[in-house]
Amino acid sequence: MDVELIELAAAFVVVAFAAAAQGTVGMGFNILAVPVMALINPALAPVPQLILSLPLTIGSVARERAGVDRSGVFWILMGRFPGAAIGVWLLSIATDRSLDLFIGSMVLGAVLMLASGIRLVRTRSVEFATGVFAGISSYVATIGGPPVALLYSKDEGATVRATLGLIFLLGSTITLLARTVAGDITGSDVVIGVSLFPAAAIGFAFSSRLKERVTARHLRVAILSLSSVAAVALLSRAI
Repeated sequence: MDVELIELAAAFVVVAFAAAAQGTVGMGFNILAVPVMALINPALAPVPQLILSLPLTIGSVARERAGVDRSGVFWILMGRFPGAAIGVWLLSIATDRSLDLFIGSMVLGAVLMLASGIRLVRTRSVEFATGVFAGISSYVATIGGPPVALLYSKDEGATVRATLGLIFLLGSTITLLARTVAGDITGSDVVIGVSLFPAAAIGFAFSSRLKERVTARHLRVAILSLSSVAAVALLSRAI
């Protein structure tokens, strides 16, 4: 594992903060953790975050499962399959520089979408298209949350956290399976992901208190601001 101890310590802090944000808002783990971790050390992203997202989403669904909206989950997940296939092709032709460009652009695009206040009408075609887009971005950059979050921007609290958690859980499983079949997961990715699990657990546990005391709006602004800075830094490094 080509990661220094000081880099792993920094990653621990980033993961704990991102997990707390995820548990409070319902999203934000990958959009925050991936660009920051890529700046610390490219070996730390994006696959370890994909591995870590599974227990986080399981926790979100289990904690607030009564709030799940199952109506749109099916079509979004159906879109994840062709999206993952396109992602396999994109990753096969990507270089380290193009990955920095892609991840940085994805994060900035996600920030703009989430900050714009756009609200999508949930229809089957929109849900399927959202799933395709989320599948591509999740496979390449492990950032599939923003387009799905736009579909549920009218909902609040437990419904958002539980529904997004279920979609992310099943979608991340699809992405992990596709990456495994394509040979895009290394032993180092697994070791890093497992070693950072305690940080994710601490952050998620803290979110149980945080979601009652901090407004989702304030935390969302913090996520978008920090993510923007990290994305600009990634783009600058690539350019």
